[in-house]
Amino acid sequence: MKKMKEITKEKIDKYFSITKEAFEKAKESDNRLPELKEKRKDFLDMIERYISDAKHFEDNGNIVNAFAALNYAHGWLDAGARLGLFDVHDSRLFTVDDLE
Repeated sequence: MKKMKEITKEKIDKYFSITKEAFEKAKESDNRLPELKEKRKDFLDMIERYISDAKHFEDNGNIVNAFAALNYAHGWLDAGARLGLFDVHDSRLFTVDDLE
C-alpha cells in the first residue's frame, strides 16, 4: 500500500465533493427524531461552517487545514446520521448501515 505523504489537489477536490454531496443529502433528508429539531439545525449550521472554513483555508493555500476542516464537517455529518438527525441510508457517504 502506497503511503500518502501529502494532500494533493485531487485528494482535496475529492473530499470537497463527497462532503458537499453528503451535506446536501443530509439537508434534504427527514429528521428521524422530530423532538431534536433544534439540534438538527445546530448540526447543519456547524457542518456548513466547517465546509466554509475549508474553502477559506484552501483559497489561502492552507491545504492541511482545509483537509482537517472537511474531516470535521464529515464527522458532524456522520454523527448526525448515527443519532437520527438525518434520515439517510447511504453507506457511501455516511457511516450508516440501514439504521432503523
